[in-house]
Amino acid sequence: MVKAEATEAKSFAGIIYDNTIGINSSETMKTLYTILIFLLLAAGGLSTTAQEKWNLQQCIDYALENNIQIKQQDLAVGYQQNQLAQARSNRLPNLNGQLGNNYNFGRSLTYENTYQNTNSMSLSGYLGTEVTVWNGFQLQNLVKQRDLDLKATMQDYQKAKDDLILNIAALYLEILFAEELIGIDEAQMEVTRLQIARSEKLVESGRLAKGAVFEIEAQLAKEEVQLVTDQNRAQLAYLNLYQLLELPVPKYFKIEKPVLPELQAGMFSFNSQNVFQNALQTRPEIEASRLRVESAMVQLEQARGARWPRLSFGANFYDNFNDNYKDMISQKTIAFGKQLNNNKRYGFGLTLNIPIFNQFQVRNGISNATLQVEDYKYRLLTSQNMLQKDIEQAYTNATSALKRYISSEKAVHSSTEAFRYAEEKLNVGMVTPVEYNQIKNNLTIAQSQLTQAKFEYVFRSKILDFYNGIPIKL
Repeated sequence: MVKAEATEAKSFAGIIYDNTIGINSSETMKTLYTILIFLLLAAGGLSTTAQEKWNLQQCIDYALENNIQIKQQDLAVGYQQNQLAQARSNRLPNLNGQLGNNYNFGRSLTYENTYQNTNSMSLSGYLGTEVTVWNGFQLQNLVKQRDLDLKATMQDYQKAKDDLILNIAALYLEILFAEELIGIDEAQMEVTRLQIARSEKLVESGRLAKGAVFEIEAQLAKEEVQLVTDQNRAQLAYLNLYQLLELPVPKYFKIEKPVLPELQAGMFSFNSQNVFQNALQTRPEIEASRLRVESAMVQLEQARGARWPRLSFGANFYDNFNDNYKDMISQKTIAFGKQLNNNKRYGFGLTLNIPIFNQFQVRNGISNATLQVEDYKYRLLTSQNMLQKDIEQAYTNATSALKRYISSEKAVHSSTEAFRYAEEKLNVGMVTPVEYNQIKNNLTIAQSQLTQAKFEYVFRSKILDFYNGIPIKL
């Protein structure tokens, strides 16, 4: 970013210079350039101080706290917790009250239980409760199902976090790989620049043709293009990482370069079947699928419970007041408190609802619940097959990457020696610049393949570690 700011500042300086050609004041020009240099240094200083170094664990911790998908999955867990709480509350009795205020005109019922034309105002109140005593264990099974659904959702939550961690590790290694390539590009460019300087001296001494310098300068231009390509690759990897972390735009960082292990033949000790067997016991996606099979089986028991009668207990209390209720002897309106005491009534009892025929709803509900159990069993089998496929693929890629690394290491050694000889021959005119550039390109390709194989092995082996329950660390 400092280079980008320097380029922008340089372009900005050029624009100012073009616009001030007509000014014949050298002091003005000096002042403008002084301001520009100060701004450039200040921008560079701010970029350097604002740039933090984050390791892999810092990236993971930040993402787990701020990633939107993780937050959404956390909301799903909260929803299932509410569902479980409601299922438990369904076993409690309900309690409902009602208050009424009515104005009556014309023929109305009097206190003597006769009708006459009169206007009155009445107040009434009702309080009732009901509780299910037994309904084929549907309430108990609903609690079991909601508890299993909650546990399955929590496993989904863990799976989302695991996927996020793997994606962050992949992008982290992608950045490391791109920066390694940038280092290779810069080293090769430095070698090319030194060779250009040597070739120019040989041309001056007459020991080398002028065209040889042009050939090597063309090679330097190609290497500069490759450097820009790899720099863009690193910037895109950083951008993807920032987006995955939901990082605010003003906040940015550079990753901390870890010390990766030295690779050598025979160090790969994984067994894909052992990893798979361990993963079957620990991976959250497998556990979530198992729990959903259990939940579907409990839901089937609920559907079967609908065939049984439902026994419930209920109780109620009612009271009312009417301003037109009068005492038969004194013809005075009966007091509010006395009316409430006289008019109250209450009761309680048991109710047995017996299902006889309900348009085959119970039968079809049982059939659908049975199909749901089979569907979730197939989903469990699919999850197991996908897990085995991922592990086998990671195992194959890791072993292949290690073999490629060993071969590439030999290729780098051979290409380095070939390039050293070619450089010596070029200095004495025994090899053409075209041949020299070809040998140099072979060395660059071998170094790139070595780096790629190394990072490929590190990532795939970390995936296998992860399936074995070992946290990803670099």
